[in-house]
Amino acid sequence: MNIKLESFIYTYIIYSILQIKQFHLLQRSTIQLLRFPFSYFLMPVFWFALSFVPTINWPRAVLIFFLIHVLLYPSSNGYNSYMDRDTESIGGVANPMQPTRQLFITTVIMDVLGVVLSFFISPIFAAAFIFYIICSRLYSYRNIRLKKFPIAGYLTVIFNQGAVVFFMVYHGSGVDLTTHIPWQGLIAASFLIGGFYPITQVYQHKADAKDGVQTISMLLGKRGTFIFCAAMYAVAFSLLFVYYNIHRQLGAFFVLQVYFIPVIIYFIWWFLQVWKNESYADFNHTMRMNWLAGSCTNLAFITLIILKFWQI
Repeated sequence: MNIKLESFIYTYIIYSILQIKQFHLLQRSTIQLLRFPFSYFLMPVFWFALSFVPTINWPRAVLIFFLIHVLLYPSSNGYNSYMDRDTESIGGVANPMQPTRQLFITTVIMDVLGVVLSFFISPIFAAAFIFYIICSRLYSYRNIRLKKFPIAGYLTVIFNQGAVVFFMVYHGSGVDLTTHIPWQGLIAASFLIGGFYPITQVYQHKADAKDGVQTISMLLGKRGTFIFCAAMYAVAFSLLFVYYNIHRQLGAFFVLQVYFIPVIIYFIWWFLQVWKNESYADFNHTMRMNWLAGSCTNLAFITLIILKFWQI
């Protein structure tokens, strides 16, 4: 990296810090609506992709983790909250505060900082990073608002949070910065997000309808959401079975099944409660599902990474 580019990057970082200080530190509403804890629920795709990488460049992998989970996801959450101005529970926040202009400016600073730092990985990674930001803004921006269309909004989310993130992690974390990405991983990542995302919307039907938004969960209905999510997970795990079987790694597939036992048990129990009484499709049950699924999935893929290194 040349001296001029490095000088620009350091200057921008210092400028960003000074801009934040002008706010006399971040307001509570800004910190809350960036929803940093929600990154935990999306983290499995990072570990999933990393478990596929033959030889990991750990310094780049750590930077990618920071870029995605500390900058990209929170900025997207914050911009969405700035556009929505939710008054009822949203993902990870039971009682959202009202956003201020500071939230919007903070998301812009985070985006620009993320793009600048992403060039330390590669230009291809930076292009994918920018593509994610653009799609995220099209999803939330009031004059376009892809989220109000159930199919378009759903496909935008699962493609970006699934395939695009998998691509970024696999490409950027590999020692050779390859663009030859295993297609099973790309598709499985999208289906894993496809099985997770509608569940996060199942308690928001009234609030979304009030805001003129029709989500995939609203289209399916509360009971239908559970059936649909189960089908998406079934496809994802079928693809993983095929991949691990081809590579003679069925032991890895068995490890995943063990970690998913608690998730499956809770999912079935919750589904039966909702089938009897749809009021069980509420914020508290959804958050329990998210924390359980996120924890088990993260641990499963981290375990696979550890086992792979032991074999080496």
